Amino acid sequence: ILGEHLRICPQGYTCCTSEMEENFANKSQSEFEAMMKEAGRSVQATLTAQHRSFDSYFQDLLNKSEKALYDAFPSMYGELYTQNVKVFKDLYSELRRYYRSSNINLEEALNEFWTRLLERLFKLLNPQYHITDEYLDCMVKHAEQHKPFGEVPRDLKVKATRAFIAARSYAQGFLVGSDVVKKVSQVSLSHECTRAIMKLMYCPHCRGMSSVRPCNNYCLNVVKGCLANQADLNTEWKYLMDSLIGVADRIDGPYNVDTVIGTIHMRIAEAISNLQENKDSITSKVFQGCGNPRISTKGSSTEDKKRRGKVTLEAKSSAQALEMLVLDAKGNLTALKTYWITLPSSLCSKKVMASSASDDKCWNGMTKGSYLPQVMGDGLANQINNPEVEVDITKPDMTIRQQIMQLKIMTNRLGNANIGNDVDFQDTSDDMSGSGSGDSCPDDVCGKRLSKSPSTRQPETHAIPKQSGHGVNGASSRSLPSASLLLLLSVAVIAAQHSWR
Repeated sequence: ILGEHLRICPQGYTCCTSEMEENFANKSQSEFEAMMKEAGRSVQATLTAQHRSFDSYFQDLLNKSEKALYDAFPSMYGELYTQNVKVFKDLYSELRRYYRSSNINLEEALNEFWTRLLERLFKLLNPQYHITDEYLDCMVKHAEQHKPFGEVPRDLKVKATRAFIAARSYAQGFLVGSDVVKKVSQVSLSHECTRAIMKLMYCPHCRGMSSVRPCNNYCLNVVKGCLANQADLNTEWKYLMDSLIGVADRIDGPYNVDTVIGTIHMRIAEAISNLQENKDSITSKVFQGCGNPRISTKGSSTEDKKRRGKVTLEAKSSAQALEMLVLDAKGNLTALKTYWITLPSSLCSKKVMASSASDDKCWNGMTKGSYLPQVMGDGLANQINNPEVEVDITKPDMTIRQQIMQLKIMTNRLGNANIGNDVDFQDTSDDMSGSGSGDSCPDDVCGKRLSKSPSTRQPETHAIPKQSGHGVNGASSRSLPSASLLLLLSVAVIAAQHSWR
């Protein structure tokens, strides 16, 4: 029949009614959006699997170290351990909370552990004296110069903070990447895009050419026009992938988590041994600085007189497992770098089943023949002259712009982690806690601190990276705007969104 009633397809002779054309338009929209979600799910699955593998490995390292401590310390230290079990448990609890992105200052948590341990052990090693809390405060003030635990606290603090910062940023990076893909894949097609997709996929049917495939370049122009905003993720997405690769090299290199996290119990044992071996010298120095405490009426305990044999602790290395994890992750991250700009080609070749570029017997939007217009570039700005989709380049999609900001924030965190700097993790993407990251914990738990005086240190502000620079090095050197500036930017974005509407 004559196609004068058609609104989308060419108005030549057709076998489609208006109702059929509308049904085809709805069908093509749902099918294309399903293709997008399916492609996104594949990327999400890859990133989530990498997160799960590393998270499992890291938690296992921490669990084994804690178990080794509980198994060996009772026979090594007797009362020195049994009366201080909670101090050790609290340390591992704080380490886990930090890794899960709770708002904890890791250096302070480690300092607090050594302070509490020193106070407890000093009293146990000097049971003949009545040692008050005020006296302990004086002793702690002199501890830095006496170094009762040797160099272990300083060395462990430097190495553990770097390893934990890198590990938690690395794990969080995979979740943020997965969440960005999920949110972007759910963005609906515009009205103009729905028409263009219908014309691409189902107008051949209305012309009785159901077996004719779309021309490849025609398909690319349609999909690039429809996914112009998504392609604008490319720059920051590549920065994120590069940053994750950079931190992966640190985790299996200078900040080696296998060596550092897997030997925490051994370093604690080394520190306690230092204190025991130098007990008389340290006690004498404390007495010189703080005065002689009163003799206790309770008398001496025999516990310290029992010299316990030195037990050698061992750490089972899982370095090979870490190396394999990192190699696998780097391979996957490299493959995902160009995801957003290769998505149109992938959809056209695998889903739409477009014909080859040189084929002159393909569907070109009007009939069976060759397709002459050139293929547009990637991104919103390059669609100004797209012959197939009407794209308003002055109205970027706000959901996608927000996700670009999330990528910038996460890349900056990884850049900081790469050089051993910590940043505040409280404002992660709004539903990260539901992504399996274990970020959330009750206020009555997260709000508590071990220290007698709560921390007054302010967390660092998230930096927003500039467009220049590549990878982690580029990320770590970008300028850092204030939180108030970020707020103003957000308000400006919302205002602009309303004015565009």
